[in-house]
Amino acid sequence: MLGQTKAFSGYSVDDLKKAEKFYGEILGIEVSQQNEMPVLHLKIHGGHDVILYEKPNHQPATFTVLNFPVDNVEETVKALKSKGVQFESYDFPGLKTDDDNIMRGNGPTIAWFTDPAGNILSVVQVEN
Repeated sequence: MLGQTKAFSGYSVDDLKKAEKFYGEILGIEVSQQNEMPVLHLKIHGGHDVILYEKPNHQPATFTVLNFPVDNVEETVKALKSKGVQFESYDFPGLKTDDDNIMRGNGPTIAWFTDPAGNILSVVQVEN
């Protein structure tokens, strides 16, 4: 029944203005906002929009809500850090990041960071 629909994803933030600046200016994603609804649309290259909506009692997701496939995680992390993005450090069995905040050798090479609302995002290396 729903197998042929063009589904999209969404999650909450606590401040749409901060989200718009972060996703648009820092991450370089095309963003738009329609006046009739307080919803921010992220134009994901090659895919469908992701919507962000402001929620007064927002609680950050405790899991990764959006993954960005990249050719080189190390270069992407370095570039985002130069723009002020702070990356997460983990030290759990099966989930350990190195001094560059990158997990290597235990699945895909990946690094996690948060948006201004505390939602977890990642950059994950894809093999071409």
